[in-house]
Amino acid sequence: MNIPGNGLGRFGLAGLTLAGMAAIWWGITRYGGMLNINTRGEQVLAFVLVCLALVFVFYLPAMSRRVKESLYRRQSQQDSVLPGEEGRVALTPPHHITVGEIRQTLRYQYGRAWSRKVRILLIIGSVRDVEQLTPKLTQELWQEDQGTLLLWGGDPGAAVDNAWFTALRKLRYRPADGMVWVTSGFDGVLTTMNRTKPRLTPDEMDSVSHSLKLRYEALGWKLPLYVWSLYEGGNEKNGRITQPVGCLLPAGCTPQIVAEQFTALASLLIEQGIQQICGQPQHNFLLALADQLTRKPETVTEPLSVLLNPYRPQPLAGVVFSEASVEAGRSVRHHWGRDNRWETIPDSVLWLPAGLRPRKQGVNWMRGMSVAAAALMLLWAASMTVSFIANRHLVAIAQQQVQQASAGKQPLAVRLHALSALQKTLSQLEYRSQHGAPWYLRAGLSQNDDLLAALFPRYGEMAQPLLRDAAAHHLEEQLTAFVQLPPDSPLREKMTKTAYGQLKQYLMLTRPEKMDAAWFATTLMQDWPQRSGIADAVWQGSGPSLLAFYAASLASHPQWRLPVDDGLVSQVRTRLIRQLGQRNSESTLYQKMLAQVANQYADMRLADMTADTDASRLFSTDEVVPGMFTRQAWEQAVQPAIEKVVAERRDEMDWVLSDTKQTAAQSTSPEALRARLAERYFADFSGAWLDFLNSLRWQRAATLSDAIDQLTLMADVRQSPLVALMNTLSVQGRTGQTGEAIADSLVKSARQLFNRDNPPAIDQQSGSRGPLDATFGPVLALLDNRDGGTPTSRLSLQTFLTRVTQVRLRLQQVTNATDPQAMTRLLAQTVFQGKAVDLTETRDYGSLVAAGLGQEWSGFGQTLFVRPMEQAWQQVLTPAAESLNAQWRSAVVEDWNSAFGGRYPFKNTSSEVSLPLLAKYLDSETGRIARFLQTRLNGVLHKEGSRWMADSINAQGLTFNPAFLQAMNTLSHLSDVAFANGEAGLHFALRPGTADGVMQTELVIDNQKLVYMNQMPVWRRFSWPADTEAPGASLSWISTRAGTRQYGDFPGAWGWIRLLDKAVVSAYPGTSSSWSLSWKAPDGLFLNYTLRTEAGEGPLALLALRNFTLPETIFSVRASAERVPLTDDIHPAKRDTEPSPSLIGVDLQRQASFAHGRPTAN
Repeated sequence: MNIPGNGLGRFGLAGLTLAGMAAIWWGITRYGGMLNINTRGEQVLAFVLVCLALVFVFYLPAMSRRVKESLYRRQSQQDSVLPGEEGRVALTPPHHITVGEIRQTLRYQYGRAWSRKVRILLIIGSVRDVEQLTPKLTQELWQEDQGTLLLWGGDPGAAVDNAWFTALRKLRYRPADGMVWVTSGFDGVLTTMNRTKPRLTPDEMDSVSHSLKLRYEALGWKLPLYVWSLYEGGNEKNGRITQPVGCLLPAGCTPQIVAEQFTALASLLIEQGIQQICGQPQHNFLLALADQLTRKPETVTEPLSVLLNPYRPQPLAGVVFSEASVEAGRSVRHHWGRDNRWETIPDSVLWLPAGLRPRKQGVNWMRGMSVAAAALMLLWAASMTVSFIANRHLVAIAQQQVQQASAGKQPLAVRLHALSALQKTLSQLEYRSQHGAPWYLRAGLSQNDDLLAALFPRYGEMAQPLLRDAAAHHLEEQLTAFVQLPPDSPLREKMTKTAYGQLKQYLMLTRPEKMDAAWFATTLMQDWPQRSGIADAVWQGSGPSLLAFYAASLASHPQWRLPVDDGLVSQVRTRLIRQLGQRNSESTLYQKMLAQVANQYADMRLADMTADTDASRLFSTDEVVPGMFTRQAWEQAVQPAIEKVVAERRDEMDWVLSDTKQTAAQSTSPEALRARLAERYFADFSGAWLDFLNSLRWQRAATLSDAIDQLTLMADVRQSPLVALMNTLSVQGRTGQTGEAIADSLVKSARQLFNRDNPPAIDQQSGSRGPLDATFGPVLALLDNRDGGTPTSRLSLQTFLTRVTQVRLRLQQVTNATDPQAMTRLLAQTVFQGKAVDLTETRDYGSLVAAGLGQEWSGFGQTLFVRPMEQAWQQVLTPAAESLNAQWRSAVVEDWNSAFGGRYPFKNTSSEVSLPLLAKYLDSETGRIARFLQTRLNGVLHKEGSRWMADSINAQGLTFNPAFLQAMNTLSHLSDVAFANGEAGLHFALRPGTADGVMQTELVIDNQKLVYMNQMPVWRRFSWPADTEAPGASLSWISTRAGTRQYGDFPGAWGWIRLLDKAVVSAYPGTSSSWSLSWKAPDGLFLNYTLRTEAGEGPLALLALRNFTLPETIFSVRASAERVPLTDDIHPAKRDTEPSPSLIGVDLQRQASFAHGRPTAN
């Protein structure tokens, strides 16, 4: 019976398991990428899962059988076929329990290394014979004593107990060290005592031999066989000295050798037998055995010859003779008494010759591996020897070639021949490096890669002067000759193509990534058929291969590149570009691609974008979007056209005539070209749509009712041209994205248009990003409502349209009122007073939306989100502005003219303005003017410092009178300088100055005198107006030629101002708070003073009131009314560069300009 797996053994099975696991791991790491198993963690997980799956498949039959048996037993018990309890059956302990008991007992006695300390012998034979030698062994199955374990192997005449032998295989790696066949069939001693016993017949010996073979197969090991011949006559006599009797046989033993061994044994037995009978005559066993072996040796040798059959020999290791045991039995279970007869067999198993040692059945993996390892070592040694010789020869040849090629004194032909041979060697080395070296160059001694790395630098040193520099010199000469041709030379046209090829060859030497080795070598040889210093035939024969190899190696060795002559290259490129008239290849491809799709799609007009809505009522334009710049054109024509252009061979000459510094991969890869073409297309796509959208013009509304109608149409979700246009932009702006298709977007947009229940925002749920995000991103963000916030939490079209609806309802309330004009003025005055209303909030929101779209969308944003609210606001403001002008005239201007008209300083008369009354008008806090501005214009006019500025948001649609703003800022500046405390009051200092011919000056201001007589000048502090009953100012002087003379005497509170009006004023160098005053006397002398002020220009600021007139209007109503058509005529894209009158920053700071020595007010 052949048991599966016997030939594998423990280490063989483990080896196969490890090999299988290694194969699985190799397969996962090699081909795992095909199953998207890339990372190390994924590979380990896949390996574990595969191993678990194989284990499950391996044990699946056993598990299935176990489950079926359990189900069958349970079903049989339920059907009463089998009893529920089977305790009636006396079960013997399973064999695996017996083996476990043996192992536990031996481990307890001899420790964990018991398998090396204990000799195991398998005893076979008839039960009767075995019981005479080892009592109770056939019952107990195993017995142990003194390091020897006996196992019962069964009767050779009975069937093999496979379960017992299978269990024994798990006892240890080698279940037993030897097999002992106990038999009494060789007993020939007692036949001399008239007792007959049949001899072992050949048939019985064949049966025994077959039985041994079956036991070897069941055990999985072929064990050395010991034949124990047991003699039964008289039993063992008490007191006889026992000793091992027998002989050990060599490997490959024959019957002749056995006979010789028995003959030698007989002589020994006679000697020892005589010694024993001399002491006790009854101890005659040895002599009787010697007599049998001498007179009838065939009784033993003939049966044993069957076991030594050369065609099926048994590993017969020895023969032992003894009588039956008398005192071997023990009362202790699994124990026997070992005597001297057992000394030979347990010890001999350790020193058996190789042919008799226990060996595993089947393939002997250890032996095979040993033989294979030895053969591999011999083969490896031979391979190393051959490899050493071959590599040494290869290195020597390469060294010789390098020496010949680098010899500078050798003729050029010799050096080129040596260089060609070296190139062949390098080519051979490169091929071997890529495809593997021959077997005779390997064995761990391959110098292929090292030699290749060492030869290439040497090759470069020799090839550069012989090939690169020589070729560059030839090409430079040809290109220089082309450049130097006269402009009108007919050779230019003829040499253009040749020069182009020569320039390309030259640039290939300077840019290795552009090198085309085959083309370079072929073209250069055609242009350079002759070379000085070498025969033409030799050069034409070896030149192509030399140039081709160098050119092919240049890309992998960029350090060999030729230093470029930028001047020469630039000149040649200029000549060629002019001659060929070529444009950039990429532009040519792009224009070619556009030409293919230009006429396939109709231009997209405003009516196409707004579907069935009436867009002309809101906005209009004469511009169109070319049909090739639409999403449908991109998906159906442009994108396939780009793919087609990329698939075609690009113009390889492009890099020759361009100055690009891109690498070869960046400039020539199809992906890069596809990206650049798509980038250019989408740039033009964006530009076409921006030009169209920024060209939109909002239709002018003549009346407030027209403006309301526009807002109604604008906010109507179903009929709004704005919503339809924004839906079109939502679809077109997502061109190039990988999200939903155009049909899905159109369906969503149409559904949103007619959905009354939901807010009117456009629902675009595509989360993809596309090439138009940079341009259309602000518009798409305006349409995107995917966040979870409220509609007013961020800028959105939905919020804007909701606010427009609110404004429309408010304006309808105004127009439906009993007195629409009064309601309009009330609404505007609310804003003038700084209070926000729906109209201004929506206008501000629209401006914020337009600003959020960015500069590129400024015209579009202004037209659609600012102009509607601005126009409606203007219709509201126009009557309110007229009303406010009237209030200004009645509340301020009329009283001002009544109080100050015809008086100095407003008019040059003797009558003067009352300073206290002027202070009531000019006080910055409680003055009439300031109070009017703060209460009536707080929403559209605010103060920044001393300047009044129009509000950039609320003042939209209003045109302030520039004269009004200038007047308010002039008065505000005077209020800060002269009326800081609410009343007129100035403090300043004067210092007299010397003048030629003037001895003394006297200046009097409101009874405050400053007399100067050419002494050290000092500052004199003055106050104006001073508390005096005789206000006024006078100036007199005494010259060296005359007495006291008076320059002028000006009575009244404004006398000092009148005197300043006649002075020549100039800024004092080095300071901003001082001025030089100079009066020219009638006699030509100059009366000089220096004025130092505490605030601003001091009293000089009052000169701005000369001829001052308070404007009668705040707003320019006509300019505001005419502003709508004027701004509509301006291209929306340019509006941001042309400020409106309401936003013009008028320089309102009062400046004193002095012309002809006379100060004048602005």
